[in-house]
Amino acid sequence: MKRIAPWLVCTLLFVASCKKSDDDSPTPPPTPPAATDNDPLLPGNPTNAVNNATSSPENYLKDNSFYKISYSKSRGTSNWVAWHLQSEDIGGVPRQDNFRGDALLPGSWYQVQTSDYSSSGFNRGHYCPSGDRTSTISGNSSTFLMTNIMPQAPNLNQGPWEGLEDFVRNSLVGSNKEAFIYMGVTGAGGYEPSGLTTFIASGKITVPAKVWKVALILPKGNGDLARIHSDATVVAVNMPNDNRLYNTTAGGRNDWRNYIVSVNALESDAATAGMSLSFFTAVHDSIKTILKGKIYQ
Repeated sequence: MKRIAPWLVCTLLFVASCKKSDDDSPTPPPTPPAATDNDPLLPGNPTNAVNNATSSPENYLKDNSFYKISYSKSRGTSNWVAWHLQSEDIGGVPRQDNFRGDALLPGSWYQVQTSDYSSSGFNRGHYCPSGDRTSTISGNSSTFLMTNIMPQAPNLNQGPWEGLEDFVRNSLVGSNKEAFIYMGVTGAGGYEPSGLTTFIASGKITVPAKVWKVALILPKGNGDLARIHSDATVVAVNMPNDNRLYNTTAGGRNDWRNYIVSVNALESDAATAGMSLSFFTAVHDSIKTILKGKIYQ
């Protein structure tokens, strides 16, 4: 019987151990699918929100089917909500008014209820408005999830904010345009009719100091990301959540125009309030620079 040289045994054992190590290596996580046309986050995810309740409880990405949100567990509201709007989203479905907690939040998190807003002095203000989802009952109903609601000063909600929503929907989008829209909040402390309030619901919900919106409007078409050019329409507003500043008259509904800013200015103001926002990150840098500097006229 021939003897195997010791050096050969060592070599074979080494090769086998390397193969075992290779076989046991963890499978890398799948790459998230690329955003497609009409995906609300096609132009970019402004806070790099991720769907991980453990690592990202203050910037938790959640898909509510008809819009996407970045949720803050500690604030009890979304940091922002993003949605796509076109004429196909508008129909004859009536307002469902079925405000309710979002049962699909992580199980250990508090689910804000509509009763948490009772006697607070603030309206249950929509991020994605009910009026932008009237083609199906399920779409309209989704806008009444409390993760799509924030404490908004009544005169702001029923006056210029509603006026802005109608303007984007009817005048900017209409039948032949489409829009990528983001709405969010920054800071803490807003004025309802009785005065300054920082929290409601025994501290479970933070009242924002400011409410903002960014809308990017394009002609209808396919291949949306490639069609975002420097001539695209951008509307950005940044409005104090202060009931004293607004009214609900016909003229007051247009007062959102007094709070038009550039996206650059909005990002800077948000940073001062402790929120890092960066819009249009998926858009080519040279085009993004122009879009973020625009001030709507």
